[in-house]
Amino acid sequence: MSDPADLLGAALARTRTSGGDVLSLEVADVTESGRVNLLLGNGDLLLDVPCPDSYRDRAAGDWVAVRLSARPVVLWRLGADPAETATENTEEIATQAAIDAQVVRAATYGTGAPVGSGWQQATEVHVRKVDGKLEVYFKVGSVADPSPGTPDVPAPRPVTITPTDSGSWRNGKPDEYAASPTQGDWTGRGNRRGAWFYGSAIQNACTGKTVAKMTVKFARKTGAGVNAKRPMHLYLHDHSSAPSGQLDLDDGPEELLSLSVGATGTATLPASWRSQLASGAAKGLAIYANGSRDYAAFTGGKLTITFSA
Repeated sequence: MSDPADLLGAALARTRTSGGDVLSLEVADVTESGRVNLLLGNGDLLLDVPCPDSYRDRAAGDWVAVRLSARPVVLWRLGADPAETATENTEEIATQAAIDAQVVRAATYGTGAPVGSGWQQATEVHVRKVDGKLEVYFKVGSVADPSPGTPDVPAPRPVTITPTDSGSWRNGKPDEYAASPTQGDWTGRGNRRGAWFYGSAIQNACTGKTVAKMTVKFARKTGAGVNAKRPMHLYLHDHSSAPSGQLDLDDGPEELLSLSVGATGTATLPASWRSQLASGAAKGLAIYANGSRDYAAFTGGKLTITFSA
């Protein structure tokens, strides 16, 4: 930590010094920098509040102790630490999973016959590579002991795709005054719509695979609209790259995520949207809102695809 506000927060958390009221507040959102937006009793937000390093796995909905001094800081999380609970079982679970998945317990060699019972002499050896891993098959004359089964081929690893471009449109053309994707109208000069573009990367990543899940990570910019949480009005679009004219909107809107200013969040796309993006019928994601109520600007757009086969 190098930011003075972060250092102050850590120091107060260590020393528990006096100098302001300590209140219990709910976390509304976590920001890109790891700070939090806190919900006050009257519905207002306390923005960008620093936290000590000991406050791990921060998430909306947490309750925290906050010192309300000249510069508010989070002191500690209220309740159990989920990171500690998870850490207790991680090594045990990982070890057991490795044992369960193990096919070959030992591979040894020597100049004589193997010692012990149960050995079978192989007359042929066959090998192949599946999902980057080696499979070995031994042909034997007779089976004295049944062979263990071959483990299932694991699902392909998740893929994360970064947008190749993004932007905003207003009145049927690109909006040079809003570089980040923006929804709504704050000034009365027309509703903005924004979009993220991925070329053919999504379709290419999904070809020959079964998609189980698609998630997209976004962050809400400060200085655009009200501070309180506002929903993203998400749509699909069919543009491989940014159009010079109007940005067309396809399926939508879906309100999959609401963020306060500075906050980050992840939206899980509906199954029908996954299918369209995987097949190439849709190319990317867009936002659009009418009027000033949900006016907001967003960044991010990294899309993560999880496969089942």
